[in-house]
Amino acid sequence: MLVGITVEGTKAAIVEVNSETDFVARNEQFQSIVGNIAKLAIEANGDVHVLSEMPYPGSGRSVSGELTDAIAKIGENMNLRRSAVIEVSDGVIGNYVHNAVKPGMGKLGVIVGLESKGDKAVLAALGKQLAMHITNTSPLSVSPDDIDQEIVARERAIFAEQARESGKPAEIIDKMVEGRVRKYYEEVTLLAQTFVIDGESKVADVVKAAEKEAGAPIKVTKFVRYGLGEGIAKEETDFAAEVAATAGVK
Repeated sequence: MLVGITVEGTKAAIVEVNSETDFVARNEQFQSIVGNIAKLAIEANGDVHVLSEMPYPGSGRSVSGELTDAIAKIGENMNLRRSAVIEVSDGVIGNYVHNAVKPGMGKLGVIVGLESKGDKAVLAALGKQLAMHITNTSPLSVSPDDIDQEIVARERAIFAEQARESGKPAEIIDKMVEGRVRKYYEEVTLLAQTFVIDGESKVADVVKAAEKEAGAPIKVTKFVRYGLGEGIAKEETDFAAEVAATAGVK
């Protein structure tokens, strides 16, 4: 099982290719297939069906046909699970792979779009740090404006039920619920989160500081975070410290 990332200029693709066991992730043939699929994914624009039917380089087969052939040779089932693409008109795509088995390939990966006319070196450094932060915190959206409102509605209903149990007047309950919702946004939206690299600043403030250095406004447009299966990040005993320690590595 591997996540693969390819960045080409202002466009990046991320894919997840699953197998039955982690052992296959160390297989060079499997790694080569994931790398090639990630490169092809740039053209497929996040459409897994299109990507599956694209010609696989040098084989005369489609991507799905190459995976079928690899299953026969490696002796283990595998499948292309998902793919996504981020593109900016001017700026950079930050990316980070945690537990990388080779460059751009590992168990958990993130791509994040930064739209800006500013200094590209500054943007690249910020993009990597933001990708590392997202790896750790797994936010649901960039800001409250683009969060799934169905999720917010479910959380609001839970908060309301909990507040009603206090027995307080309705107007107090409403204020309690709104306070909980604001706190929820701080926890699950990227720009409102506390930056894991320094443990103090809000991500929005980190972006603002980078704008001064880059010499132009910076907009975080979108991010995609792929982990192999649920709960992998939670199983890390001190994941935040691990990511923070790695932050010093360029």
